[in-house]
Amino acid sequence: MTPIVSIIMGSTSDLPVMEKAALLLDEMEVPFEINALSAHRTPAEVEEFARGAASRGIRVIIAAAGMAAALPGVIAANTTLPVIGVPIKGMLDGLDALLSIVQMPPGIPVATVGVNGAQNAAILAVQMLALSDETVAARLAAHKEGLKQKIVKANADLAEVKFKFKTN
Repeated sequence: MTPIVSIIMGSTSDLPVMEKAALLLDEMEVPFEINALSAHRTPAEVEEFARGAASRGIRVIIAAAGMAAALPGVIAANTTLPVIGVPIKGMLDGLDALLSIVQMPPGIPVATVGVNGAQNAAILAVQMLALSDETVAARLAAHKEGLKQKIVKANADLAEVKFKFKTN
């Protein structure tokens, strides 16, 4: 199996957050890889990874980083593939990471999800892949229908909750 999505994190301490992306990609049956690479501690390896990702069959990169949060931008600077940044909550409740990832210079875009939003990053990656893969599109549609059904059920359950002055 050849990975088409790459999950990159600045260190393995980000794994508890990024595991949500891995679980969603597993559910969608999208082959992926996970690696730890640091923009500051392994800059040559990050550049090599980013420059070679497309030729290895990677189609979307999800890059997580906290604090200075340089990893998504460094990757985006070295590839033409779409990069989705996941700011990791650390100092300043992740605001520092969010602002670092969002503030990219013109020509080096990084799509950015909310702080610790790994699951949304994976869904966005799957949406990108679904543009050219009907099987992935069908799995995504089923997933979204499942989300809808959870809310429909929750609302039905709420209808059964009784309060003296509840009107519905």
